[in-house]
Amino acid sequence: MGSVTLRKGRDKSLRRRHPWIFEGAIGRVDGSISPGETVDVLSAGGEWLAAGAYSPGSQIRVRAWSFQEGEKICAEFIQARLRRAVEARDSLLRECNTTACRLVFSESDGIPGLMVDRYGEFGVCQFLSAGAEYWRDTIVEFLADTGSVAGLFERSSDDARQKEGLQPREGLLSGKEPPDAVEITEGSARLLVDVRHGQKTGFYLDQRDNRAMVAGFAGGAEVLNCFSYTGAFGVRALKEGASHVTNIDVSGEALALAARNVELNGLEPGLVANVEGDVFEVLRKYRDSRRQFDIVILDPPRFASSASGVPGAARGYKDINLLGIKLVKPGGVLFTFSCSSYVQQPLFQKIVADAAVDAGRDAQIIRFLSQAADHPVALGFPEAAYLKGLVCRAW
Repeated sequence: MGSVTLRKGRDKSLRRRHPWIFEGAIGRVDGSISPGETVDVLSAGGEWLAAGAYSPGSQIRVRAWSFQEGEKICAEFIQARLRRAVEARDSLLRECNTTACRLVFSESDGIPGLMVDRYGEFGVCQFLSAGAEYWRDTIVEFLADTGSVAGLFERSSDDARQKEGLQPREGLLSGKEPPDAVEITEGSARLLVDVRHGQKTGFYLDQRDNRAMVAGFAGGAEVLNCFSYTGAFGVRALKEGASHVTNIDVSGEALALAARNVELNGLEPGLVANVEGDVFEVLRKYRDSRRQFDIVILDPPRFASSASGVPGAARGYKDINLLGIKLVKPGGVLFTFSCSSYVQQPLFQKIVADAAVDAGRDAQIIRFLSQAADHPVALGFPEAAYLKGLVCRAW
């Protein structure tokens, strides 16, 4: 097994069990190492620190598997990590009354670069690192043999994979092909998921708890659901008595599935307006016509994919929250989110506060929101806490 020796003073984060080792922290590489192979990570003084997967084409040169010296990184090790992650979700599936969840969440479950989501009897995988790719056969065999899914589909086309020097891959891995739309349940709602072509692996599982939170405010409310995708926030609101929901999304295909979700739940189609268009432009039109809503939901896509993108993302979040808060009726509620991990909670809160000031509105935070429990955050890996949200009452 090859080894990587760090530069002097570059071992602090690794000693705190942060799993990433960047290219600039490495002083020397010994041995002929293929992508994804396991290496020992040593301090500048030669002390063993970790074992990790080597990725010669990535800025994150090593992703740690283990911080326990002598632990062998082998098929049994990978299977044990997978088993621990899957079993940890068993109680969640029961308690949340859902048939869909994230089974494996990458670094937070000790398998860097691997995402596995379950939708009913189907699983969807993303192999996003050289290490996950190296052990793909072991991973697929374990997931296929657990019996929890009838079919396993791959959606490894994320930008993160390209940064690892890996080509995109999609297709059936084992079992039967998923249908065009897989039905799941979430609370009392029935929802359709396009696991082949939908966003992420087909659905935003991380917002499960926050959809339930919106539903709790929804009785009799007129709801504006921005960046609505397939309308799950709206369906949950209507199931709890919302008077009307307006979904806005740039994708006509997503809105078509949103209409099917309304029909699937036996809801009156006239209670929903699906508006195809750029959310910023539509909200400006609503602002100019002085239209307002009891609940406004802002769940935009990631605005910053790197630290250098934070200033631009901050401007985008400021603009959308300024528009959103102007559209909230006095006494109404704004649900606003950021899924950009580089935009941290204090900055996001400041952006929303500045938007309220510029809108001339008084507002108060009544809830802090985050990702659902099947997206845990390893204490040594705070980057996993990417989703943050605020529930604000505006006057």
